[in-house]
Amino acid sequence: MSEQFRISVIIPSYNCSSHINQCLSALLSSTYSPCEIIVLDDGSSEKCGDMARLHDVTVYQMPQQSGPAAARNYGARKAKGDIFFFVDSDVAVKKDSVARIANVFRNNTDIAAVFGSYDDNPLEKNFVSQYKNIFHHFIHQQSSEEAVTFWAGCGAIRSKVFHEMGGFNEKLYSTPSIEDIELGSRMKRKRYRIWLDKKLQVKHLKKWNLFSLLSTDIFHRAIPWTRLMLENREIINDLNLQASQKISASLVGLAMVILPFVFFELRLFYIVFILLGLVIILNRKLYGFFLQRKGLKFTLMAFPLHLLYFLYSGITFVLCSLGVFLKRRGLSKPRL
Repeated sequence: MSEQFRISVIIPSYNCSSHINQCLSALLSSTYSPCEIIVLDDGSSEKCGDMARLHDVTVYQMPQQSGPAAARNYGARKAKGDIFFFVDSDVAVKKDSVARIANVFRNNTDIAAVFGSYDDNPLEKNFVSQYKNIFHHFIHQQSSEEAVTFWAGCGAIRSKVFHEMGGFNEKLYSTPSIEDIELGSRMKRKRYRIWLDKKLQVKHLKKWNLFSLLSTDIFHRAIPWTRLMLENREIINDLNLQASQKISASLVGLAMVILPFVFFELRLFYIVFILLGLVIILNRKLYGFFLQRKGLKFTLMAFPLHLLYFLYSGITFVLCSLGVFLKRRGLSKPRL
């Protein structure tokens, strides 16, 4: 008889009334039943906890609003499973998601953690939500299965490893940020193996707009992730940090530096055109994927947003590098 894992699903929730029912219904329809589903209500002003209780799952009210890292840690302390499966409250798993996780751990005793990705068909149909989700899906599908990080939107860890690592760093990350990436970084330094299962795909339910995309990407992802890499002296070459992405950011930055001078010397426009052409060549697989999945109009709309992504990513890296440089020399670092 094959080994049966006790899988505890742990869901941090904050003002998730528009998503929690779909999230829990999907989990309860799984072909492999988790031993428990734990929802952590992190000080919601909406009645998320009450809505979750209607699904006959375990709900804990956090003593105070502390962020998803603290909520996940609290749930892990209460959980009894061999595997902790972390799921965001704005995610709907597939029927076989829990079974896939069980199979990965059953067939690979040396794997400490596994995570998946969003699928390429998000719930929300507005342009920014589609762009954000499909971009995330593409990056994960193009990345190495031998992962160098972790994702807690749909990710599982052996409970013994999680406790050994001390869980998520809730002191450093009291708001939604890169607490999962930081945990993955610590695990890799301990030589634990993390697996990206490209067929472990879940549906994202969140609605994005341009402001939420930019604020999240810059202040909750790019800045803390760049600081983490620089302070740990480990610049990874995977996910959205592959060499082609770094080169693209440099090319876009150079193009933006040259662009104002085009008004004084029109021939400089050709240099800008060449630089952006190189960006298209370096990212041709992504644009081809956009074209195949969403058509020409979507791809043309996505291109300037993608250039903006490279621009703020590059600026973030430069400013954070300067901050770390000054910090190491005992000087004040600029606030970002």
